[in-house]
Amino acid sequence: MNREEQIRLENIADTEHEIFALLKQRYSPRIFEEKMISEKDLNRLFEAVRWSASSFNRQPWRFIYAKKGEDGYTSILECLTDGNKKWADNAPLLMITLFKEDNDEGEKNFYALHDLGLSLGNMTIQAQYMGIGLHHMAGIDQEKAQKMFEVSDGFKVASALALGYYGGNIEALPEDLKKREVAERKRKRIDQFAFHGKWKN
Repeated sequence: MNREEQIRLENIADTEHEIFALLKQRYSPRIFEEKMISEKDLNRLFEAVRWSASSFNRQPWRFIYAKKGEDGYTSILECLTDGNKKWADNAPLLMITLFKEDNDEGEKNFYALHDLGLSLGNMTIQAQYMGIGLHHMAGIDQEKAQKMFEVSDGFKVASALALGYYGGNIEALPEDLKKREVAERKRKRIDQFAFHGKWKN
């Protein structure tokens, strides 16, 4: 077993209750195999998005993606925060997520971000099934991305993604990120966010 395989094994969640294996195995890598995601596999990820739950079936999600070496890839990278720029170019594919702000009646769609999140959940688990790691990034300059990609009025940039097959060389990371890549994973206890019958602070 090589170092990268060991990292992936160590990142399996130590759950308190048994859950679906793909959920336990999912984590957000900063290193990836130097292999482009195939068009077939990319379409499978978007097919998973297509069948996500969506309020009134409005499907407000949108995506802009680019492969390493393409101008669009460089543009997405330029929109990321400095912290994400330190590692994101390890990914063979970068993506921006967007949502449609209004419904077809011209009213604000309160559930648009909720639906985008559901679609990304579908994509994430489909990717895990295919051996593809997704690293979701909040660290993106949304306004810069809006202008750079000339996003139509009524649509908003939400987040960014780095995608690639699991693998890669941890030595590609700076020292601080090497430590984060292998750090113990922690989560809040269930009783800190799920309340039975009444609100708890």
